[in-house]
Amino acid sequence: MGNKLETYYGLPSEVKFCKRCVISNQRPSSTIEFKNDKGERKKVIHFNEEGVCSACVYHEEKKKIDWRKREKKLKELLDQFRNTDGSYNVIVPGSGGKDSGYTAHILKYKYGMNPLTVTWAPHLYTDIGWENFQAWMHTGGLDNILYTPNGRLHREMTKNAFHNLLHPFQPFILGQRVIGPAMARKFNVKLVMYGENQAEYGNAIEENANPIMSMDFFSTTNSLDMKFGGIPMREYIDSGRYAEGDFAPYMASNKQDLIDAGVHVHYLGYYLNWDPQESYYYATEHTGFKANTVRTESTYSKYSSIDDKIDPFHYFTTFVKFGIGRCTYDAAQEVRNEKISREEAAYLVKKYDSEFPKKYFGEFLEYINTTKDEFWKTIDKYKSPHLWNKIDGEWRLRHTVTKDGTDD
Repeated sequence: MGNKLETYYGLPSEVKFCKRCVISNQRPSSTIEFKNDKGERKKVIHFNEEGVCSACVYHEEKKKIDWRKREKKLKELLDQFRNTDGSYNVIVPGSGGKDSGYTAHILKYKYGMNPLTVTWAPHLYTDIGWENFQAWMHTGGLDNILYTPNGRLHREMTKNAFHNLLHPFQPFILGQRVIGPAMARKFNVKLVMYGENQAEYGNAIEENANPIMSMDFFSTTNSLDMKFGGIPMREYIDSGRYAEGDFAPYMASNKQDLIDAGVHVHYLGYYLNWDPQESYYYATEHTGFKANTVRTESTYSKYSSIDDKIDPFHYFTTFVKFGIGRCTYDAAQEVRNEKISREEAAYLVKKYDSEFPKKYFGEFLEYINTTKDEFWKTIDKYKSPHLWNKIDGEWRLRHTVTKDGTDD
């Protein structure tokens, strides 16, 4: 046996693929990197003794849930927050995509709530993203607040997140998650409803035993020590370009503040049987949502995460760091929801996962003020030796999924 290859990000050194879907054991169980300035994520998806991932195990458990009882719990929850003065009684964060489109519309038109939808603006809207966002209100009949943070700061944080963490979506993900509770407090609304829990896709199954979202984001109580893109807030401020107030939109309310304000943050996916493809069908019928006219680069789908020109590079960086690209996420999800077979999924992953997203590459580089050479130097730096091997000047994954759950 040779020397053991070095692993990055606290990932398992032995690569395994789920026997039921096509996800590997390299998938992190959390999507937000704030507690480690190296971008290390210690928690990864769990595989049971049969080699089946926690997301697939949970999807089997979903079949045993009495969804009528869960819906009854939803109605009881919503009854606690109804009002008679016509004011908003639930905040729904989202972009107007299939999932938030479904969530907001069904709460209003099936369950009689009066939602205010709130959107943390994408970095760079795509044409289809902007069209779907507009349809969300004008066809779906919903109220919305579009929040756009300080663009100069957001671009700088995104650049730092790319180079320091290979995670260009870090600032966006934080803002997207914070905006709901923040707007709830601003408008004195006591209920925030997100769509699905990430446990649907591989986070700890125990998370789905509780409909309430955790708001514990940060590892420090000193805001100036909080890191955005791997850089402490105080360094941004010391540069003279920003003030502490510029960071307010990214600052999550702590758990006690939310309790004191009486704000409750829930997942609709706990109460209703969540199926992304069914959400798509619902949104197209009720909110005017449209799929793209062409498939999304690096995958085969046309309707998931299509509103932001930076989005393809978020998935490309997960492919670099974890060997898990956009097609793997899409295909694994559709296997679990019995839309495609595992054999089909493995074929699609082989075909599309490694495809580089060229369409918006120039705009992405301009957005983060980075040259092509700088981009590729950063990319190569984050390739973990246990996942990648350079042969004749070309990087190749050491392990790829096959139809039987093993790897090549």
